[in-house]
Amino acid sequence: MKKQGFTLIELMVVIVIMGILAAVAVPKLFGMIAKSKASEVGPAAGTYVKLQQAYISEAVAVGNWKIIGYKGPGDQDAGGLKSNTTNFEYTDAGTGYSNNTTTLGSSAVKGFTVKNVVKLNDCAIAADNWTVEVSKADGSEGEAKFDAKTKCSELTPNFEKIGK
Repeated sequence: MKKQGFTLIELMVVIVIMGILAAVAVPKLFGMIAKSKASEVGPAAGTYVKLQQAYISEAVAVGNWKIIGYKGPGDQDAGGLKSNTTNFEYTDAGTGYSNNTTTLGSSAVKGFTVKNVVKLNDCAIAADNWTVEVSKADGSEGEAKFDAKTKCSELTPNFEKIGK
């Protein structure tokens, strides 16, 4: 008599192996999804830094988004000082500058902040998880020092190297 099919033991072994693979693979998958979403923050901050440095070289002052010509990724608000994507809210931290600019002093001023509006691993929702601060470079007129800070370094490990 010919046997066809699998025994109950063989089926149970396959189910256990699939369960172990799923337990390892699913958390890795969610981590990769969060990293891919957060990858949009770095290029947006890099563009901001380049435009701000060009403006600082000419005006020796820090300008808000509107005056330096920066448009954040995604949908813009009416004033051009905030933009949103499905995952992030980008804000011009320099909206309080008088005449759209502030002098470039030794103390740092925030120019760029990003909040995530969806949960990304352990990054808190609605917190300024990414910021770029601008201050005067030592001994040089018209040069700026950019300090990028993140509270979510596991998602954007190279973000803090922007502008350096």
